[in-house]
Amino acid sequence: MSLTVMGSLGAASATERAMRTLHDDQAGALYAYVVRLLNGDRHKAEDVVQEALLRCWRTQDLTAGQPLRPWLFRVARNLVIDEYRMRKTRPQEVNGNTWLEDLLTRPDDVDWLLSSIALKDAFKHLSPNHREALYETYFSGRSMREAGQILGVPPGTVKSRVHHAVRALRLAMEVVESAGESTRDEADGKPARYLSAA
Repeated sequence: MSLTVMGSLGAASATERAMRTLHDDQAGALYAYVVRLLNGDRHKAEDVVQEALLRCWRTQDLTAGQPLRPWLFRVARNLVIDEYRMRKTRPQEVNGNTWLEDLLTRPDDVDWLLSSIALKDAFKHLSPNHREALYETYFSGRSMREAGQILGVPPGTVKSRVHHAVRALRLAMEVVESAGESTRDEADGKPARYLSAA
């Protein structure tokens, strides 16, 4: 069993010796350059250096004695740019660790059902005037003026009732979601259950 020693001494042909000499002379500096281009990604840098050396071996005359360093650095830079552009044009790759987080944060029918139940309970805390104002504006899609004509009150009153109703709903929803934490009105310090009379 014969072992071929890395470096130009163990090479059989002139082309192989030239390739090993090129590797020994240029690979270290080329690798450091590519690592800087890739912001420290050493694994990708190894792939880029290997591809650049392979392209050099396939396309360049290694025995001619011409300087190949500028060509190698330009090819490596172009490989990094091509990889960057390809990454930008294709869809983002999915990280194997984020699928569970995505699944847990995605809203589903259960969340919608729980929210609708909480909203229904919060509606019970509203006064009849507030419920009517919300129904005529939000659910029927009427303007404040149209809702005021139907309810027999001025548009400003409808606007005020809608404002207080939405505020009371938000506070009631916070109370339901926080499972009993005391939610207080910022303005007067009253608990949320007293806002339905406003």
